[in-house]
Amino acid sequence: MAQTMLFEIVTPEGRTFSGEVEMIVLPGIEGELGIFPHHAPLVTQIVPGEIVIRTDGKDHYGVVGAGFVEITPGRVSIMTDMALRAEEVDHAAAEEARKRAEARLQEKLSPEEERSANAAMMQALAQLNFQRKHRG
Repeated sequence: MAQTMLFEIVTPEGRTFSGEVEMIVLPGIEGELGIFPHHAPLVTQIVPGEIVIRTDGKDHYGVVGAGFVEITPGRVSIMTDMALRAEEVDHAAAEEARKRAEARLQEKLSPEEERSANAAMMQALAQLNFQRKHRG
């Protein structure tokens, strides 16, 4: 039997996932981050991108937005602004969000508005890239 650790994802809407997992791969600010049980303690930023969660020897895929991950030897917690399972990624909606963000970035924006538009663009691109990669 494989060793496991508690894993949870929390978004502004609430806890979207909580359970025992064998491994997680996250899009860290400095590249992909693979996490197994008994990982050294760490707190770091995550960026929009693909997440892989292994449970019962099977990999499950999804997309997360920007946020933070806290890792302790027996627990991993993600706090993010977006978390979608593979089946929840909507290509049309992501493409529309990308177009809106792109148009918004052409406007004269305050620094805060520009950060918000860039964040929306990164989320949309993460979803579109995920769809391209996993489209049968």
